[in-house]
Amino acid sequence: QVQLVESGGTLVQPGGSLRLSCAASGFTLDFGVIGWFRQAPGKEREGVSSISGGDGSTYYADSVKGRFTISRDNAKNTVYLQMNSLKPEDTAIYYCAADHAWIVHAVPDEYDYWGQGTQVTVSS
Repeated sequence: QVQLVESGGTLVQPGGSLRLSCAASGFTLDFGVIGWFRQAPGKEREGVSSISGGDGSTYYADSVKGRFTISRDNAKNTVYLQMNSLKPEDTAIYYCAADHAWIVHAVPDEYDYWGQGTQVTVSS
């Protein structure tokens, strides 16, 4: 049984930083893709970033390039999303998801497993 558990979301001021974690069980990072998505109230779910378990290739949405960094620790079976220079428009529930794929992508419907999400609020 695959389980994804996100953590690290909280209230942060604009310009601040947060690190989100996605701990996976029942899913080996070496053999799939982990993606981070976010959904703000009244908006569609948006692909933020993803990382391949094979070669470590990554994807970033244009809105977060240069500010967010995705990484993985295969020994801990955990993927991280380091978020810097946060903006109010980054406020959303952040979800991690897993897909048995080799190529990074940000298509929500292609992901097989989802976590429950963690709330990130950027506000002064």
